Amino acid sequence: MDMAPSAPSLPGTALPPVNRRRVATATALASAVEWYDYFVFGIAAALVLGDLYFPAGSSTAGVLASFATFAVGFLARPLGGIVAGQLGDKRGRKPMLVLALTLMGLATTGIGLLPTYDTIGVAAPILLVALRVLQGIAVGAQWGGAMLLATEYAPEGKRGVYGSVVQLGVPIGVVTANTVFLLAGAFTTDTEFAAWGWRVPFLIGLFVLGLAWYIHTRVEETPEFRQAEQQLAQQEKGDQSSPLRTILRHHLGTVLLAGGSFAVNTATFYILITGVLDYTTRELDMRKSAVLTVSLCVSLTQLILIPAAAALSDRLGRIRIYAIGAAGIALWAVPLFLLIDTGSLLWLAVGTFVASCFLSIMYGPQAALFAELFTPEMRYTGASLGYQIAAVLGGGLAPFMMVLLLEATGTSMAVSGYIIVLSVIALVSIKVLADRSRSH
Repeated sequence: MDMAPSAPSLPGTALPPVNRRRVATATALASAVEWYDYFVFGIAAALVLGDLYFPAGSSTAGVLASFATFAVGFLARPLGGIVAGQLGDKRGRKPMLVLALTLMGLATTGIGLLPTYDTIGVAAPILLVALRVLQGIAVGAQWGGAMLLATEYAPEGKRGVYGSVVQLGVPIGVVTANTVFLLAGAFTTDTEFAAWGWRVPFLIGLFVLGLAWYIHTRVEETPEFRQAEQQLAQQEKGDQSSPLRTILRHHLGTVLLAGGSFAVNTATFYILITGVLDYTTRELDMRKSAVLTVSLCVSLTQLILIPAAAALSDRLGRIRIYAIGAAGIALWAVPLFLLIDTGSLLWLAVGTFVASCFLSIMYGPQAALFAELFTPEMRYTGASLGYQIAAVLGGGLAPFMMVLLLEATGTSMAVSGYIIVLSVIALVSIKVLADRSRSH
């Protein structure tokens, strides 16, 4: 289970700047629209889906059921990563990205058109879960394709910066999703919003299909994959191993360490954008529009912080910057909820802003770091699996765990403890990855 050696940028694959910009722009947009489609579900889960699709029982039970459906999407993400990783390492990065975008666009639009429990009964939550599973498969497939298109086109010494354009899709997706929900709430009454206004953000997701077509027709396959493909073609078919089989036999430890290192980031992120939204509006009686506005503004700052952290990682090293972010999350976990519990919009903004700074410090170099853990012929599979394991262990369960911990203990400090435990796991994983890197 040794770490796979990192593959350096290939000589002789220099591209004109306009082509690099086209690829970077396409991957950033692909990531942004994919995450937008994924995040609108999280916001809707915190605001309306519990009442519309899981009406029985208390409001807490409805939110738990809604967040459980939110988590189902994360459980499906490794499946998308495995399938797309296998095909992406054999057939190319671009086709898998196009397929993922198409699937996400169709699933998100389907949620926007889905009748509620009052209309079709128990079929409504069943179909909602099924469409959420498709969203999970799509985003699990997307990240590896977009990340590799960006990093494998990167000029020497700038893999971190190029990888960060894909990471920017997350704050762009959050900003866009929050903005659309704010506009939908501003132009509808509470009754209209519950009846149809919440559907508008989902129906906008249909535009992702146009971007999928653009990437299909205008973006070329990466040079590193083309070289790896030629090398594989020279081997005897009997000697070729499945990328997944190779990963599981020889590099499973690296995958698990990658997932362990990143779970705290994705958990804290989803606590901030979904768990805190539910907690502040349902328990602290803060206004929905005000909390969404804070989330939007904080996400805007990540558009600067993520590429800045990635650029630093190109100069100072991925592991060092990544570890600083993980340590910061651990140290800020208690102050974060002490500030949120004041019920003050100002202190909510301060608490979530500082937390997002540490998240950005980790997230900026993460794409390049994961890409460099594996060689090109297994990179899509290995990097995707590591990322999606973190998504399941961290992001998918985090809002659900937050509600459970609050209900069981009656204090938000339990949520801080949850974040600290994940931070310790991350720091241990990062230390082992760093030791393995130095030994190669």
